[in-house]
Amino acid sequence: MGENTPTTTLTDSIMAPDSRSESLILTHPTAEEKLATWNLNSVNWGTALSVADYLEREQYLTTVPLARNGGITHWILVDRSLPPNERPILASCESLRKPVLVSHNGVVTEAFTHGIGSVFSQPKFRGKGYASRMLRELGPLLKDWQVDPKTPGMHTCPFSILYSDIGKKYYAKFGWVPFPSTHIAFPPTASSKPFTATPLAESDIEELCATDEQYIRRSLENAQDAKIHVALMPNHDVMQWHHKRENFVSRKIFGKSPLIKGAIAGDVGSRVWAICTRAFYGPLKPESGNTLHILRLVVEDEADVEANAAKLRGILEIAQAEAKEWQLGHVELWNPTKIVKQMVKETGLEHSEVEREEESIASLMWYGEGSGTSADIEWVGNEKYGWC
Repeated sequence: MGENTPTTTLTDSIMAPDSRSESLILTHPTAEEKLATWNLNSVNWGTALSVADYLEREQYLTTVPLARNGGITHWILVDRSLPPNERPILASCESLRKPVLVSHNGVVTEAFTHGIGSVFSQPKFRGKGYASRMLRELGPLLKDWQVDPKTPGMHTCPFSILYSDIGKKYYAKFGWVPFPSTHIAFPPTASSKPFTATPLAESDIEELCATDEQYIRRSLENAQDAKIHVALMPNHDVMQWHHKRENFVSRKIFGKSPLIKGAIAGDVGSRVWAICTRAFYGPLKPESGNTLHILRLVVEDEADVEANAAKLRGILEIAQAEAKEWQLGHVELWNPTKIVKQMVKETGLEHSEVEREEESIASLMWYGEGSGTSADIEWVGNEKYGWC
């Protein structure tokens, strides 16, 4: 996401209006304009696929459960004086609606957020302030976008989020405050030993998500400090968005979809499980950064760290084997808690802790009172499943 150094020509200057002009408007693209934005940004985000396959993927992702019924909104900055399909697209992005919980002093409220992604300005328009203009208008607009007081869970949008790939400063200028963005990385490893955890299939995910939603709600109800606690709900639609994306790309690259979607260990009440996805950011080369992401890690009972570490080791060994099989560079676990970090150390597995400074910086724009920073807000479950 973000703007890059511009390359300016006389022709571009003539056709490009001032970014402060009242003639510019943030609106929604026609079908033809939407296709045009995908063609343009395929160079940034479609290099794992052919252009045709990337366009097919983007269209497909508008039909999955999370995107249906207005779940995804496409935005473009254009000159209002020019007709649709003939107006230059100066900047573009999309927002994806997701359910959230917000709690303060133990009172939990159901709401929704908008996750912003695919922020793009084509090279000839970069450096002219168009993406900045778009974001400056979009942030406040999303506060009321799709709010419906008559529909449960839709009566308020307390914040919006994005994940910056250009560091922590650019989006902060517009009000998206950077939050902790760390991960633990594990190398891909083939294993000849029997696994001690059980692989999860796609059919297992919905029930686990429903259980996890109860745990998230309970966590927010039991919050002891004076902070506002927020959590994106790790529901089935959210996980499906990742898995359907993964399945589509895998079929194009390998001719098949992965059957293993995570792993679980332990008995009910003391289980540990991880839901995973494979992300292909480019060709099957180490420099592409292709990764097996743990979307969500759940520890049902945190009391016995030693026992949980043994369960986690079994889960991670499956993840590492899957990363090896699918030619992925590493396994990532985002923003682990102190207890999870201790569990990881006790697994004895090779790993490294990373604090991200440039890529996938979790950022939040708070629409309520207070600073909107981590001093006032606790982002619970700030894991990969929230990414968009």
